[in-house]
Amino acid sequence: MWRDLASVSVPTLLVIALAFGAAIHFIQPAPPATVVMSTGPDGSLFQRYAERYRQVFARNGITLRLIPSRGSVENLARLADPHEHVDVAFVQSGLRRMPTDANLVSLGSTSYEPLFILYRAPRVLHRLADFAGKRLAIGRPGSGTEALASTLLEANGIRRGGPTRLLPLAGDEAMRAMLSRQVDAVFLSGDSAKPGEIRRLLTTPGIRIFGFDQIDAYLHRFRYLNRVDLPMGLFDLARNLPDRRTPLVAPSVELVARASLHPALIDLTIEAAQEVHAHATLLQAAGTFPSPVERDFPMSVEALRYYKSGEGLAYRYLPFWLASLVDRMIVLLLPIVILLLPAMRALPGMYAWRVRRRIYRHYGTLVALERESADIRPGTAAAAALLERLNRIEREVIDMKLPNPFADEAYGLRQHVHFVRARLSGNLSGGTAAPPADPARRPPRSP
Repeated sequence: MWRDLASVSVPTLLVIALAFGAAIHFIQPAPPATVVMSTGPDGSLFQRYAERYRQVFARNGITLRLIPSRGSVENLARLADPHEHVDVAFVQSGLRRMPTDANLVSLGSTSYEPLFILYRAPRVLHRLADFAGKRLAIGRPGSGTEALASTLLEANGIRRGGPTRLLPLAGDEAMRAMLSRQVDAVFLSGDSAKPGEIRRLLTTPGIRIFGFDQIDAYLHRFRYLNRVDLPMGLFDLARNLPDRRTPLVAPSVELVARASLHPALIDLTIEAAQEVHAHATLLQAAGTFPSPVERDFPMSVEALRYYKSGEGLAYRYLPFWLASLVDRMIVLLLPIVILLLPAMRALPGMYAWRVRRRIYRHYGTLVALERESADIRPGTAAAAALLERLNRIEREVIDMKLPNPFADEAYGLRQHVHFVRARLSGNLSGGTAAPPADPARRPPRSP
């Protein structure tokens, strides 16, 4: 009996164990208690955003450690360097041309960063190529402003080392240089593009704002750029500054993370982004960001799931640590739901089939014996051997260890054995068959 039970239960348990092993292999470990974010220069917009992210993480029991940087270029370099312990960072789109083998993913765009170019000239300039030979303040080295300005100027034939002076000035330093006529144009974006400072420059006689009249060409050549239009009079309604609708190019800021970032932390990062970036600004409507727009990096599968369906049910009603535990336990429960419960329902039937199979296999032998008896002469050694085989079958049935619920089937088999013995006795003796033996002479052994 135990052999029958083992023969059906052991393979089932092995399959379930393999399913559990596979689930444990693919299950995510608990999320780490600390996440590292590369931000931006001290006091920058990136750093102020990151401080608000840290508050959201802290509410959920996770420490967000912030590391200042020189800007997007350094942020991306840190993410790409396996020796740097950085999990996520703000990166301006358009920097993917940097050589990197890093396995990085995007968690979505958080804002536009329009490029404002303010210049001093007696006439309106329509092309960036018109800035050739001038003094241009294009931002700090390593900043997104400097990287974008260099790319666009190079596309217009203006390169470092030529007659055009590309100066590493940004922020207040660039503003002072512009007002004191030390530079002919300033490239501003992000932190340096403060509405009050831009208004101050525009109210200075002779300073204009550059409009990208070739905007369609830029958007076709640089797919990571977006169009942002400055409405007429945005900075000063009374003076109508700017005095026309002005198209600007604007890369987006992406939340870039290592692909190994825990799914629960991806959800938490996007939750923080929604809290920090969803408000309206001077150039974007409320709810525009964060958005799952793929630019330089492929969108994280977990991030796309979050944007489509929101946070998981457990995270809506449970503390972060408990929701993470429940999320992982569900993976372990899948083998139980998929395999164990159906197996438990099927095991009794499989066990009964296994026991009955031991009983029913003797019926084929009985039929064969009865057929053989027709060709055997009575009183011969063959006849005696035939009856001995029949007796052996009966002894095997008597010696079977069967569960009590199957005893009636064993008795039924013994009755059939006696019936065949009676038929064989009649055939082999040529006379009347002997009466069958009492089938209750010896009951089958119970376990």
